[in-house]
Amino acid sequence: MKKDEIDSRYLDPLTDFGFHRLFGTESSKNLLISFLNEIIREEGLITDIKYLPTEQRGFSEKERKAVFDIFCTNEKGEYFIVEMQRAKQPYFRDRSIFYASLPIRKQAPRGMWDFRLKAVYLVAVLDFVLFSESEEDKDHIVERVHLVRERTKSYFSKKINFVFVELPKFRKTEEELKTNFDRWLFLLKNISKLEERPTSIQGKIFEELFQAVETNQLTKEEMKKYKKSVLEYRDVRDSIALAREEAREEARAETWEEAWKEAWKEGIKEGIEKGIEKGIEKEKFSMVQKCLTNNIPVEIIVNLTGFSKEQINRFNYK
Repeated sequence: MKKDEIDSRYLDPLTDFGFHRLFGTESSKNLLISFLNEIIREEGLITDIKYLPTEQRGFSEKERKAVFDIFCTNEKGEYFIVEMQRAKQPYFRDRSIFYASLPIRKQAPRGMWDFRLKAVYLVAVLDFVLFSESEEDKDHIVERVHLVRERTKSYFSKKINFVFVELPKFRKTEEELKTNFDRWLFLLKNISKLEERPTSIQGKIFEELFQAVETNQLTKEEMKKYKKSVLEYRDVRDSIALAREEAREEARAETWEEAWKEAWKEGIKEGIEKGIEKGIEKEKFSMVQKCLTNNIPVEIIVNLTGFSKEQINRFNYK
């Protein structure tokens, strides 16, 4: 393994261990406050926070629970869910709504209640592209989502708020960093590759950040956990990438001839489109097979392909 992949000077914030070390402890409280204020961009939003248990249940034991990466509240009683999401999921938007609904429901006490809510913010740092519906999306790094009236484009409510940070879209170099917002995103994406602190990144908060993610500050046990976190993340990522590419190549090879046969029968455009659709289905089945061969967990295969767990289990026994 390359030195900069696991033995770097600074922790990788995109790993579970690194993300929690950077934002999820009492000693890193100031870092989380600074980051949230820069990303959410509401003046005076947070001056202090209190960490809350990350496991949240519904009203009964039978209801589904959620485990947040970081869950906290500010001095005004508003709630903040902070997530690091590494792999794209078919229903990630739905999951975000479900997560944000739990702190809303948490505010409903037994007995009389006037329904006055404290605001909830879900901030998701994404190591993939979520929004690609329009040409403008390709360079839009942070997407803020609110409840808005369609006709007037004004707020219906600011009690539930989503902020999605798509790191792959951030492409500024060290020399191009102008604001603390730029510096935060640059460090989240690149700090594990750095050998020393860039001269363009100064200030008390960033000095604190670099100290927090120094790998030489870790105990032997912490370093063991960090390396395990890095290896698990990258093993799954690499296996998924390989399975996806092999499946794509097999599907292309098997359906190319079919596409052209259909093209001559039904017209070039329509035939190729049908061939592509068939290729996508074959690619999915081939990807399931590759993932199972590489011992990828069924839950991850469900998220990648859209097949149900039962379908994948039946496929596994064929």
